[in-house]
Amino acid sequence: MPRSYVLTLIGPDSPGLVERLAEAVADAGGNWVESEMSRLAGQFAGILRVQLPGEASLEKLREGLGACAKHGLEVQVHAGRDEADEAPGATLHLEVVGSDRPGIVREISRAIAARGVNVVHLETRCEGAPWSGEALFRASATLSLPEDADEAALREDLEAIALDLMVETTWSSEQ
Repeated sequence: MPRSYVLTLIGPDSPGLVERLAEAVADAGGNWVESEMSRLAGQFAGILRVQLPGEASLEKLREGLGACAKHGLEVQVHAGRDEADEAPGATLHLEVVGSDRPGIVREISRAIAARGVNVVHLETRCEGAPWSGEALFRASATLSLPEDADEAALREDLEAIALDLMVETTWSSEQ
């Protein structure tokens, strides 16, 4: 049965980094399952999940990643766990938009953590506002609520923070 591994990576951006990673995974007999990678401030950073057929494949992957290190790419390999073991609960998708200022992520994540809610995915960016050119902050988050979570109370907490920070929040629920 294949085992999942999560790889985290960072290094100076240059052409061919993804190809080198893909080569190391393929040479180890692995399957590239999912990933998110991006260039940030001149660095190439990412996270990916691969599946490998056995321990020998893991050692072969580590050898292949050594070649990536010669190009300045630091890669760490972490054993994954079966997502079927995750606790069931509702999923909430949160969008935040407003003028950029320090502390937005801190305040929102504090409210989320205080309710025992897990951030499953978070994407943030700043861009020029079309009407003023000022920095506009955008965040998109997928949250996993524990079974006993009070979704209405979480929404109230987030609405209060949004008013304080002068940002807009929208969300949608999934079961």
